[in-house]
Amino acid sequence: MEQSDNGNSIISSGVFNHNVGKYLSVQENSLQNRDAFWSEHARIIDWYSTWTKVLDDSKKPFYKWFKDGKLNVSYNCVDRHLKNNRRNKAAFIWIGENGEEKIVTYQGLYRRVNAFARTLLDSGLGKGDCITIYMPMIIETVVAMLAAARIGVVFTLVFSGFGSDALAERIRDSNSKLLITADGGFRNGKIVDLKKIADEALDKASDIETVIVYKRTGHDIDMKEGRDFWWDKIVKDDFLPVPPEVMDSSDPLYILYTSGTTGKPKGIVHGSGGYSVWVANTLKWAFDPGEDDRWWCAADIGWVTGHSYIVFAPLLLGLTSILYEGSILYPDPSRMWQIVERYGVNQLYTSPTAIRSLMRHGNHYPDACDLSSLKVLGTVGEPINPAAWEWFYKVIGKGRCPVIDTYWQTETGGFIISPSVNLGLPNLKPGSATFPMPSVEPYVLSEEGSPTRNGEKGFLCVKGTWPGMMLTINNDPSRYMDVYFSRFPGYYYSGDYAIQDEEGYFWLLGRADEVLKVSGHRLGTIEIEDALVSVDGIAEAAVFGKPDAVKGDAIVAFVVLREGHHRTPDFVTQTKKIIRESLGPITVPDEIHVVNNLPKTRSGKIMRRVLKAIYLNQVPGDISTLESGATVEEIKEAMDLFRKQNKDLL
Repeated sequence: MEQSDNGNSIISSGVFNHNVGKYLSVQENSLQNRDAFWSEHARIIDWYSTWTKVLDDSKKPFYKWFKDGKLNVSYNCVDRHLKNNRRNKAAFIWIGENGEEKIVTYQGLYRRVNAFARTLLDSGLGKGDCITIYMPMIIETVVAMLAAARIGVVFTLVFSGFGSDALAERIRDSNSKLLITADGGFRNGKIVDLKKIADEALDKASDIETVIVYKRTGHDIDMKEGRDFWWDKIVKDDFLPVPPEVMDSSDPLYILYTSGTTGKPKGIVHGSGGYSVWVANTLKWAFDPGEDDRWWCAADIGWVTGHSYIVFAPLLLGLTSILYEGSILYPDPSRMWQIVERYGVNQLYTSPTAIRSLMRHGNHYPDACDLSSLKVLGTVGEPINPAAWEWFYKVIGKGRCPVIDTYWQTETGGFIISPSVNLGLPNLKPGSATFPMPSVEPYVLSEEGSPTRNGEKGFLCVKGTWPGMMLTINNDPSRYMDVYFSRFPGYYYSGDYAIQDEEGYFWLLGRADEVLKVSGHRLGTIEIEDALVSVDGIAEAAVFGKPDAVKGDAIVAFVVLREGHHRTPDFVTQTKKIIRESLGPITVPDEIHVVNNLPKTRSGKIMRRVLKAIYLNQVPGDISTLESGATVEEIKEAMDLFRKQNKDLL
């Protein structure tokens, strides 16, 4: 990956060139005195009884953190805050897509969680059982998660954009006994019929005996007598506290399924103790939110970002969080900025894809809002390209808010590489996640397993372990070992490419399986996409390879232009010239197509496989997670026209 021309001096004023001595000291201490370090930092949460051993690594790589320590995550998220002045503090400010607003205090959250925990107990559930949650972005989703944790029930929360097959598969693999869903949710002004999708899933996964349905939209749905129960009918009004179940640190908290490009989704299991300690500390270290700050993780609760940094970490720290139901582009691209202004958001954490989508619509939307409450900006989900970083920093942060570019995965539980406001910021480089979190030892390894030279691309791996690491893969411990620990013994294999520059900064280059083989050269798609979005006028880009008898892969690019920019007669020629000059001739796309929108999931991930399938005139497969099916139709029409005009190319 090439840095921008001013990559090393983007903050040349030194505003963020704080003394990083504290960070270096903490990092050294965490590596050399691990047990003492984590014995201290585990106190960020409350324990019923402390551990007999900080780390039990006798059965590597099935690590156990805080062995024999006892706690309850729901208690730590809610109950303990009632003992101080957080009792009447807002835990969540919920905003519906249609403008509704709901403020839930820690006291109010406590009552809701206890009431629903009682309902789960009355349904016959107990410690070690599993339930599935398939809900929109509403307070009740959080309540269901915390109620399950309160009684020791493991939950698997399924992204509400998934279709019936994906839901059924997760219900079966987790052996869930109960499903919690809603009649529907709102997205882009339309109703998403969640109950209908859930019914279709239950036809394929019939072991569920009880379904609890929350009434969100009020539209007509089918309710199966004896199986389906309305939330407001089954949850008792009379308040009866439910004592928190005493859980072992290594008891499972939740299962979250990751969808790779191939193979069955992996059910990542996270534990109670190490995970809680990790997410609470990493949020504190990276963003340093204050007691009176308002935190907004603008992700979907169905992904690990939502689990860790919408629900658990903010509640463990006693913060006030924004929870927004709908699309940040609905009813127009000012939605995010209006929320920041109205609620005085102090830390804003979102994805590079969302940033590029908002960039596309120009500066007038954010410029029309008062964003002066912002203190810290953050990104998550994929490497951020320098152009998007600088727009976020200059236009949204007005040049005064550091951009915390976090790198982590479902498997890691929380941030593992990220700048740290709390421990001392280094000079930030647009596109670099900078340095590891305390106790994390990342290395960039070659195919042979040796450390690469500075600036040389390799596989990002982590030596040893950290408290937030997953426990295992549900029902498949051998796959856990094979996927993550067999390729480079002694290291966790992330599956991502990275480089480390001469100053030790880490630059993430995307998935190692998202690689093109062009004339014998291995090229990461993200490197080419970054170069494309650095071209003036291009807001977003997606790249894939088409089969080529000579090259192996020929590069095909789809781009979206920024608002106010139009395709000129020499657009493609000039763009190819810029790519050639910046990355070299081997990286120049054979084709560049301009479209209005790229196919994305509701969480903002670009679905390259859908683009490639449409381009090759194939069936794109499951597109239930797409934000809008209209995108597919537009690209199909564009490709049909292209095929007619260029029969010799296909």
